[in-house]
Amino acid sequence: MIEENTEKLPSIYEDIGGEKILNELVNIFYDIMDKNPEFEIIRKMHPENLDTSKEKLFMFLSGWMGGPALYINKYGHPRLRARHLPFVITEIERDQWLKCMYEAMNSIKLSHELKVELMRSFYQIADFMRNK
Repeated sequence: MIEENTEKLPSIYEDIGGEKILNELVNIFYDIMDKNPEFEIIRKMHPENLDTSKEKLFMFLSGWMGGPALYINKYGHPRLRARHLPFVITEIERDQWLKCMYEAMNSIKLSHELKVELMRSFYQIADFMRNK
């Protein structure tokens, strides 16, 4: 008889430090985007006040990383591609978004392994958002 292992593996949400660190990651991400002229193209895709954008990204990433499904509970299915269709997203916009996220992850000092895992996943999502 094989015994079933019921030990739950930690989620990425838990690995990064939960709500507090995820919130810090999102705030740093948008601060980098907002303050660095290098990211002007994607900054212009967002409203002047970034509070709602921060909240939605935090809520989405929470569920996506295995934490509470905040976004789905409030807004329903994310429909990421459909929600991003009004914006022109090329490799330039994709790469700017990814660079902001990479810099944000460096700021919160995630392990190298976790950064690699997240960047691989973020790349897949960001590349799927391309529509031009």
